Amino acid sequence: MTINTVVQAIWAISAIALIVLVLLHSPKGDGVAAIGGQAQLFSSTKSAENTLNRVTWALTTVFLGLTVVLSSNWLPK
Repeated sequence: MTINTVVQAIWAISAIALIVLVLLHSPKGDGVAAIGGQAQLFSSTKSAENTLNRVTWALTTVFLGLTVVLSSNWLPK
C-alpha cells in the first residue's frame, strides 16, 4: 500500500462525503432539519446549517487540494 493509494482513497471518500453534504443542503433553508424534524444534535436549525456549511467548505478544501496533488504527480509511485 503506497502513499499514492492512501491519498487516492482519502480523495474518493472526501468526494462521496462532499456529494452527500451538498445534497443535505436545502434551497429553502430546511437542510438537516428536514430529515427528521429538528436536528437533535444541534441547539437550533441555524446552528445545524452553520455546521453543515463549515464541514462542506472544509471537505471542499481537502478535495480540491488532493485533486491538485494527485493530478500533478507530486507523490512517489
